[in-house]
Amino acid sequence: MLQGIPVSPGIAIGKVLIKKEQQIQLIKKNNINVTEELEKLTNSIDIAREQINQLYTLTLNTIGEKEAEIFDAHNMILDDPEFFGQIREKVASENINVEWAIKEVLDNFVMIFENMDNEYMRERAADLKDVSNRVIRIILGVELNDFSKLEEEVIIIANDLTPSDTAQMDKEKVIGFITEIGGRTSHTAIMARTLGIPAIVGVGNIIEFVENGDTIMFDGDNGEIIINPEEEEIEKYRVQIKQNEKIKTKLSQLKGCESVSEDGIKVELAANIGTPDDIDSVIEYDGEGVGLFRSEFLYMNRDKLPSEEEQFNAYKKVAKRMKSKNVIVRTLDIGGDKELEYLSLEKETNPFLGYRAIRLCLGEKEIFKTQLRALLRASAYGNIKIMFPMISSIEELREAKGLLEETKNELRDSKVQFNENIEVGIMIEIPAAALISDLLAKEVDFFSIGTNDLIQYMTAVDRMNQKISHLYNQYHPAVLRLINMVIDSGHKEGIWVGMCGEVAGDPKMIPILLGMGLDEFSMSPISILKARWIINHTSQKVMKEILKEVLMMSTGKEVEEFIDENIKIEY
Repeated sequence: MLQGIPVSPGIAIGKVLIKKEQQIQLIKKNNINVTEELEKLTNSIDIAREQINQLYTLTLNTIGEKEAEIFDAHNMILDDPEFFGQIREKVASENINVEWAIKEVLDNFVMIFENMDNEYMRERAADLKDVSNRVIRIILGVELNDFSKLEEEVIIIANDLTPSDTAQMDKEKVIGFITEIGGRTSHTAIMARTLGIPAIVGVGNIIEFVENGDTIMFDGDNGEIIINPEEEEIEKYRVQIKQNEKIKTKLSQLKGCESVSEDGIKVELAANIGTPDDIDSVIEYDGEGVGLFRSEFLYMNRDKLPSEEEQFNAYKKVAKRMKSKNVIVRTLDIGGDKELEYLSLEKETNPFLGYRAIRLCLGEKEIFKTQLRALLRASAYGNIKIMFPMISSIEELREAKGLLEETKNELRDSKVQFNENIEVGIMIEIPAAALISDLLAKEVDFFSIGTNDLIQYMTAVDRMNQKISHLYNQYHPAVLRLINMVIDSGHKEGIWVGMCGEVAGDPKMIPILLGMGLDEFSMSPISILKARWIINHTSQKVMKEILKEVLMMSTGKEVEEFIDENIKIEY
């Protein structure tokens, strides 16, 4: 049995089809005709644009508008003056062939993206590779993979799958994906969830263990993979498939229902989003609000800061779509590892502990105030709340609030409307903030616990370091105790407490967090209905008693095993 990262739920049983990686041997050539090489590049970009536009139309018609936008992003890469400008400059200055110049510039960009402590940006390197490889193949006359004419149902096994691969697939015949690389926000993961196809990523060197025509069976809920299973194993999985379909039907019936525990405790199940277009998924899965709008994505993949008007329109769009529901916008969380080239920030020895998030905003006040103006203006169109990230002290919080008040006064003077009673909160993601949460709670309207960074800082574990990633543990007793303390601190001061990290959508942790009294759970939209079912079938009173026992346990393993044995939710 092999194990990978489960990214799209469901069980798949079928024959293996290995995506063959077409090895292109690139050779550096010197003393070429620069004019011919640059003309070759221009022509290839034009052909690539035609192909990408065809893929956009195909995806729009067969999958949906949101998924087709991937190819809008690919066209933006083709138009990117920085990326292709560097390629042209390299060809001209070094007198080398264009495909080699593409390779060198691509390698540099990918290295920057993949070293970021941001899974979304690391995965965007795949888009850059896809576009670049398309242009190189056009230059060299090499054909792309074609999954459009499959004769039987298959499970595709690949080192990775590009947007181009998935757009051309026969969706009736592809019943599952397994890739050797990738994460939860990789294109493969996003596409699989959208299509409702089971998928597992990050399975090392699985291609070495399978051949075309092998039977493979896997579970997209737990990441387990069985190659050439026995008949009794297949039958067991078939029973589970039927059960999963029944569960999916049950969960869909929860749309429009409240998220209320068995003993009448109502909580809010909200969604995390990165762009205004993500709001479609929030509505589709009946999200009760936006618990985290990662505003930094408005600043990325561009060559200058977004204007106040651009930001205003983005926030306004989300606020209007969500009507009276909460829309919590995290102010700019950039810097250090998440680089914006146009800001020309100094390189740092330890960017994780560096000039980032609220620290950068307090140092670059005009950038910060531009965002605050946009947020305040948009607050007149819906229930926007402002949340400051990476707060570690009362001083930082007061300075940020002071700039917000200053911005409000400027808008009043200009007779610009905004919500005078806009709520302000902070992310609790630094242990220092958690430990003084009783003091911070006196200064804000709400907390949102950012578990992704909080666990990393609490356990001193770089979750991207494969050698120690097993130490990154959400069940660690110190993590659970700290979360419980933050919730208690907030409630004692009469403010509500939410959570916007991955832990909030973990089925095992939801009952524990309910027992702690968490008021709002913010997660990926696709997780909302399952979370609602869990809440509806859990008693907070019972969980409070169980919590007493959990908080006395010594190890994360002990906690997880206890949850598995004692907290069972039937679907």
